Amino acid sequence: MPPSIPHVAILMGTYNGEAYLSEQLDSIEGQQHAHWTLHVSDDSPLPGTRRLLEAYQRRWGEQRLKIYPGKQQGFAANFMSLVRNSAIQGDYYAFADQDDRWHPEKLTRAVERLAAYPPSQPQLYTARAQLVDEQGTPTGYSTLQARPPGFNNALVQNIASGNTMVFNQAARECLQRSPHGEDTGLHDWWCYLLISGCGGRVVYDSTPCIDYRQHASNLIGMQRGVKSLLTRFKHLWQGGHRMQIDRNLTALADHRDWLEPQHQASFDRYRRSRHGNPWQRLQGLMKARVYRQTWQGNLAMRVAALLNKG
Repeated sequence: MPPSIPHVAILMGTYNGEAYLSEQLDSIEGQQHAHWTLHVSDDSPLPGTRRLLEAYQRRWGEQRLKIYPGKQQGFAANFMSLVRNSAIQGDYYAFADQDDRWHPEKLTRAVERLAAYPPSQPQLYTARAQLVDEQGTPTGYSTLQARPPGFNNALVQNIASGNTMVFNQAARECLQRSPHGEDTGLHDWWCYLLISGCGGRVVYDSTPCIDYRQHASNLIGMQRGVKSLLTRFKHLWQGGHRMQIDRNLTALADHRDWLEPQHQASFDRYRRSRHGNPWQRLQGLMKARVYRQTWQGNLAMRVAALLNKG
């Protein structure tokens, strides 16, 4: 392989995924950027997924597709085990879900965008997705992010969907140095939070790069419309969003000294804003200058602060 062409290590977690896995594997095989190796951590208790992977491995060769036993500790641990596996090497690393379909130019777009910046700086690429139903029929698009990605956004919202993520070696080393990611529950939010906080560059691509399949078995779906608002309000009222942010902040506190000075200040102000009376919480939130991507999201964040639910 010519050394000038970046090699991408694709990191896929699987769990009883044989229903849609062939479509995803075929879409990876069809990438315009052909210099990749697929590494799969399989958590499946049933043999169907492993048999399917082994069939592709026989066709592609063991140097093209490598299979590892999963940790049996949930999807975040499954993906993070691949990030931590020192036997896996590449210039860039791409997360892949088992039931999506990649557009042919997905890796090309990500590598070209990231290659424009110094490799010594941690870099994270994320993109918009086209939504499809169980049969693969397009149903719409994920939300177009209007504001730039960054740490002050990552503190309160995850816009970096793991199934679109590509990151460089410097970002991977940052993730490897931390013992966290599995314990936060959402590995992609942790990647966005830690990499942006440590002075990394986050690149958002408004052009959809994958077909994100929505079905009943999705661990985390992307609901839209009134149903989405009701689900999010219920999650907020029951305290789920607050608990998730608590997990993120607890993990990040171990690495406060890794953060850029301005991000340390934002982190400290935001943590303080989660205590005190309603007015103190709201005032502290404004001083922290954290933001969500939409006015509705920012309004909900302020209401949650008043109610001590955010």
